[in-house]
Amino acid sequence: MSLLPLPPRTRKLGGTDIEISSLAWGMWRFTDVVEGHAALVHTAIDNGMTLLDTADIYGFKGPDGFGDAEKLLGQVFAAEPGLRGKIILASKGGIMPPLPYDSSAAYLEGAINASLMRLNTDYLDLWQIHRPDILTHPAEIAATLEKAVSAGKVRNIGVSNCTAAQIDALQSFLSVPIVSTQPEFSPLCIDTINDGQLDHAIQHRRTVFAWSPLGGGRLTKPESERDHAVAAALDKVAGEQGVARASAAYSWIMAHPAGAIPIVGTQNPARIAEAAQAYKVQWSRQDWYAVLVAARGENLP
Repeated sequence: MSLLPLPPRTRKLGGTDIEISSLAWGMWRFTDVVEGHAALVHTAIDNGMTLLDTADIYGFKGPDGFGDAEKLLGQVFAAEPGLRGKIILASKGGIMPPLPYDSSAAYLEGAINASLMRLNTDYLDLWQIHRPDILTHPAEIAATLEKAVSAGKVRNIGVSNCTAAQIDALQSFLSVPIVSTQPEFSPLCIDTINDGQLDHAIQHRRTVFAWSPLGGGRLTKPESERDHAVAAALDKVAGEQGVARASAAYSWIMAHPAGAIPIVGTQNPARIAEAAQAYKVQWSRQDWYAVLVAARGENLP
């Protein structure tokens, strides 16, 4: 039986020399936790998730909640100054309800400065445009990003939820590389496979960060017939290799040659630890394609 290689514990960020974990920890729900934020951060680090993914919009619950996830993480850094140097910190900006999107020079410059202040840090290892603003010319966006890189506020730049054409357009005005892209990608959301986004990332040596790798929770609590079919295909491998279904889902994403990095969104310490089981799951081609077929709802050609 032909087996795919086990996922590595670390990868390079794009074409850089920066070593990042092959599982990232996402902070979308960081504000849902009442206390113990520092302990959660340490749990992620202790389980090899040294890349922390946040955004200025995370924790948003109305006009007074903007930036709350970043503020909480900044408080953790302030209480333990040595912690910042142990992680690769990624944030995003460009969503500002009710606009909804703004990537103008004035907004992005202010957004980057505000994120740095909330996070109690002088620099971001990675900063990403969160959603494409179709009303801002990519040349304007590029100029703002290059200014942030030149000032040392941002070490690397990336994009999120952008098409391959939008990434190409932005890159054409940049002298620095776009090192990452962050699409939705899971065994339930396979658009990135079908529309060439993963191939595009491979071609340009960009790191792929997969958001919502459990399909918004539908893999842990299947709803539709399709959800159940995909869950069953994952369960076959999970049962044979003694891991949780979620871990099998993460490993399925990681097995793609694009080297996609699932962003683990749970704020439950036990499930954070459980996610690390993904590193020991080895897929056969037959089993990997079985999950894809279940997601497609029809056989491959």
